[in-house]
Amino acid sequence: MSKPFDQIITVDFETYWDSKTFTLSKMTTEEYIRDERFTDFGACFHLYGSDQPIEWVRGCDIPKYVLGVDWGRTALLAHNAQFDVSILSWKYKVRPAFILDTLSMARALRGVEVGNSLAKLAADFGLPEKGRAIHNTNGLTELDAKTLDELAEYCKHDVFLCEQIFERLALGYPTSELRLIDMTLRMYTEPTLVLDGLMLLNAIEEEKETREALLQKLDVEEKDLASNPKFAAVLNTLGIPTPKKISKITGKETLALAKNDAMFQALLNHQRDDVSLLCEARLRVKSTTERTRAQRFFDISERGNLPVPLSYFGAQTGRWTASKGSAINMQNLKRGSFLRKAVMAPEGHQLVVGDLSQIEPRVLAWLADYKDMLDIFRAGGDPYASFGAQMFNTPGLTKNSHPDLRQSAKSALLGCGYGLGWASFSAQLLVGFLGAPPVLYDKDFAKRLGVNKRFIDRFIDWDDNIQKMEEIPHTCTEEELLVHCIAAKKIIDIYRATAHPVVTFWEMCSVLLQKSLYGGEEVVYKCLTFRKEEIVLPSGMSLRYPNLRRVKNEETKRVEWLYGAEGTPHTRLYAGKITNNIVQGVARIVMTDGMLRVNKRYPVKGTVHDELIAAVPDTEVEDAKTWVLAQMTMEPRYLPGIPLDADGGAHRRYGEAKQ
Repeated sequence: MSKPFDQIITVDFETYWDSKTFTLSKMTTEEYIRDERFTDFGACFHLYGSDQPIEWVRGCDIPKYVLGVDWGRTALLAHNAQFDVSILSWKYKVRPAFILDTLSMARALRGVEVGNSLAKLAADFGLPEKGRAIHNTNGLTELDAKTLDELAEYCKHDVFLCEQIFERLALGYPTSELRLIDMTLRMYTEPTLVLDGLMLLNAIEEEKETREALLQKLDVEEKDLASNPKFAAVLNTLGIPTPKKISKITGKETLALAKNDAMFQALLNHQRDDVSLLCEARLRVKSTTERTRAQRFFDISERGNLPVPLSYFGAQTGRWTASKGSAINMQNLKRGSFLRKAVMAPEGHQLVVGDLSQIEPRVLAWLADYKDMLDIFRAGGDPYASFGAQMFNTPGLTKNSHPDLRQSAKSALLGCGYGLGWASFSAQLLVGFLGAPPVLYDKDFAKRLGVNKRFIDRFIDWDDNIQKMEEIPHTCTEEELLVHCIAAKKIIDIYRATAHPVVTFWEMCSVLLQKSLYGGEEVVYKCLTFRKEEIVLPSGMSLRYPNLRRVKNEETKRVEWLYGAEGTPHTRLYAGKITNNIVQGVARIVMTDGMLRVNKRYPVKGTVHDELIAAVPDTEVEDAKTWVLAQMTMEPRYLPGIPLDADGGAHRRYGEAKQ
């Protein structure tokens, strides 16, 4: 791309803070900057690459400084640009031509677990140590001349470090990824989305009334439901035995009352209304996330538009995560929730939403040369039903004719492509696989799958199967659990027999784990390059596996592969995980390529997994809906022949845009 800027100015702000009451360790960036106590003592600016000295500009002189810069052709560089650029944007109305951020770049190149503060990066790159003058300003609203001079020198040194780190990180950094950093930061620094404060306030009150009415109906108090022992005692008064499980951390028996515990899920769906209502009431009392987030959204609405806090490359595969310390996670707003509906486009605009359909199964099918699956996607229609018809040898299978088989095919297609074992599959089904309702397979369903006596005997005769089954938390009888696990095992077997190209891909990944990731031999496969401790993706970014090594597991007596930088938790690596990482990494690039194309015409103001949110003028909405989907499904040059699909819609309210 041609550079959208002629010069780069590095910036670093120094602001008032108080470790007890006014600090970013206790407040979000949005709260901090928009607070009436916010004071910028000054900032350092430097024309990157020039011989000009780094300039300290006192807070009172910043308005004059920013007026002297042509921001339409000037990029801003900072470490944690979300903070510094938000100050310039919200307080001084600066709109730079481009935003560069060393924190985002370091996160992508080094990983999120190693630490990427300015001090840590300076130490790791052998640069002069970051200063400490900032500690002398704790709680001070006014600074004397000596303290101000010390702060200015401290700030100048931070700018120097930022530029030195940028030079090291920028070498070979993909242009498309720099554009993604810029786009992500603008979602925050140039907030466009509006929050419906009245809707949020009403929802908070309605939730409170519903919760209190439920407690009154059940004649219990919040403290009885919030406490695990007290809630167990209430269950006992209803004749319900206390659900228990073996803790994976301590190895000791503990209460199984978390919302994702299979036993609690079973009680939540209990045939007795008093039991299910009691569990629903507990969820309302314990699940403070939704109402806390609603209150936070309302508080933001009182201060201004919604800055969308996302961390670029927050996950190993490049996916976004919620910004650390942001207090709201835009990545997990439930579909149909009032929170989604309270997020709105500005006046005169609508939010056009585009959502890639089954992107990960499509990428996996392309990588594995799974031609039958690719043909199913090319044919359009319902891929889960079509795959189910093939998987279960049931021609004409539809969502209406065989809903259970279709759901099982969907679970297999979305989850089993990464080497998922039957035990994990069984356990996840009991609590709801990938957000679906909990499932307990019965004898009739097992028979429909083709389970016979020989299959059952083989399952039971293997002691390892019985041990794994006994470790699965459950509320059903042992016989029901056995039937459920056998059916789940059958589905896994059918999937692997049907999707044999995927199994072959796992085998290739297993070989390359030893040969390339560990042994160092470079191997190119399609759009991927396997090297020592990394897999290079089509974007030029890499999946990284630092310090990869073989270790004997003393408990299982099996040899395992582990990776993780020194001083960080170690992670087990195997073929299924490699497959999952690759597919997510490539799918993310398909998504981001589409987002960048859309962003050239309509500003992308948010993203949730495989979905983008663009703000579009009312007069252009109808054309934009078609155009946005076309940009998202454009065939990537690195995935020739892959059949892509997307759906979407438009509405002023985000929650109404895609029904």
